[in-house]
Amino acid sequence: MSVAKVITIRRATMKDVDQMLEIINQYAQQGLMLPRTKLSICENLQSFVVAFDGQDVIGVAGLHILWEDLAEIRSLAIAESAKGLGVGKRLVLHLVDQCRELGINRVLALTYQKDFFEKCGFYVVPKETLPQKVWKDCINCSKLPMCDEIAMIRESA
Repeated sequence: MSVAKVITIRRATMKDVDQMLEIINQYAQQGLMLPRTKLSICENLQSFVVAFDGQDVIGVAGLHILWEDLAEIRSLAIAESAKGLGVGKRLVLHLVDQCRELGINRVLALTYQKDFFEKCGFYVVPKETLPQKVWKDCINCSKLPMCDEIAMIRESA
């Protein structure tokens, strides 16, 4: 008889950085998200949460505040061993709750995973309606001229 592991969502710590980096950059190598450096993870550690199974980080997601009414979910990535367990949805809903607690009304995701985010309550919006994102981050991105990510929003209130 196998015992299911308890998965908790918690703030990321410095002990988590290497596992976070490995999970995120596996997706980046496939072209599914932008890569992260160890420095980038460390500098932004306070904005990350992880899914933890008692031994390992099995999922990671960051929340970046863009403006008083808009935050973005970034670097959402799940370890191969944890796919299909609902870890991604739990991370997203945890960050949506964080937005609600902070008084931020809308949550943004730029993604290739439209169906997943729709299941989490997001809907597609034109990127042009998100000047806070475009002028802060996208302007410096290597994908800008040919960005094929889908912009999706969810109300957090």
